[in-house]
Amino acid sequence: MSAHTIFEHAPIGAIVAWSDGTPRPPERHRRKLDAWKNSNSQGRLIRKQGGRDIGTLDPYASFTLHEADYGAGGVIAIRVHRTFSVGSSLHFTIIERPSVGSVRVFDRSGDYAELVHLAPHRAAAEQWLSQHGFPNAVFEEVTADEAAADAVEGRAAA
Repeated sequence: MSAHTIFEHAPIGAIVAWSDGTPRPPERHRRKLDAWKNSNSQGRLIRKQGGRDIGTLDPYASFTLHEADYGAGGVIAIRVHRTFSVGSSLHFTIIERPSVGSVRVFDRSGDYAELVHLAPHRAAAEQWLSQHGFPNAVFEEVTADEAAADAVEGRAAA
């Protein structure tokens, strides 16, 4: 899939992989492998920036994936996010969609909202939120209607 297709059709909370199409180098080639991993990895879709006017897509539209967290002892020191423009030449694949009934926790409402957690159900989302202090957090449940729309449009399972 193209980056444009991911922007248009991948739901927030989906796991998305990206690749430049090159084969993975052997483990013994550390530098080549590290460079390859930069263009071949996966992350959770946490935000879509830009948008669509009637029938057109903003050429500066982009989406952000949460790739990894680094830290120790339950404390996250570094959070790695990757932002891709809709014009990216990389190949993208939806690995997993959020399940029906799961709850997305956004840091705020509106256009600049960013997914901070995907919980299996509302009680788990509320418990997570009580421990992580996002005062303007907003919950959004993944509905059966959303999954049905994916199935009708041929996006059921990637």
